Amino acid sequence: MARVQYVTAADAPPETAPVLAKLPDLHVFAMVANAPTLLRPWLRLGGALLNDLAIDPLLRELVIMQVGRLAARYEWDQHVEIARAAGATDEQIAALDRGDDGADCFDAVQRATLAVVADVVRDGEVPDERHAALAAHLDDRQVVEVMVLAGHYLGLARMMTALRIDADDAAAVGAIRAST
Repeated sequence: MARVQYVTAADAPPETAPVLAKLPDLHVFAMVANAPTLLRPWLRLGGALLNDLAIDPLLRELVIMQVGRLAARYEWDQHVEIARAAGATDEQIAALDRGDDGADCFDAVQRATLAVVADVVRDGEVPDERHAALAAHLDDRQVVEVMVLAGHYLGLARMMTALRIDADDAAAVGAIRAST
């Protein structure tokens, strides 16, 4: 059971109600809505992370799913179909789900990214050789985007875990606008 009440459009303050009314009925939004002055900026950041990055949408989804696999299954469940829409194969999803982020179904940039994200989730310390492998494939902007993406979803995962958010069925692809 969640440690905070879920806020709905019907019981939200006037500044939050119209925002919630436009969102899918997911616990993650209803949880964050408890902080009404943060909801809109948090959604803007989330929107930028889903739509405005230089990294490939598939790589974005692999980052999110790696965080979800390691830190909060909620994120994994919400992003599997988004990842498929971005080009993830069943083989890639299965390999990542079993923790085989070095599988041949991933290309070199995907393997390097997944390894770094695992380090970020586990303790934040990224060994020099792993960073070098990532930087060999991505420019500085893209490296920072991977870190911000991983950090954002890790922070969200920790919050969901600490507040014991209830599971949701995956939202329909397209319910949350994400570039593919």
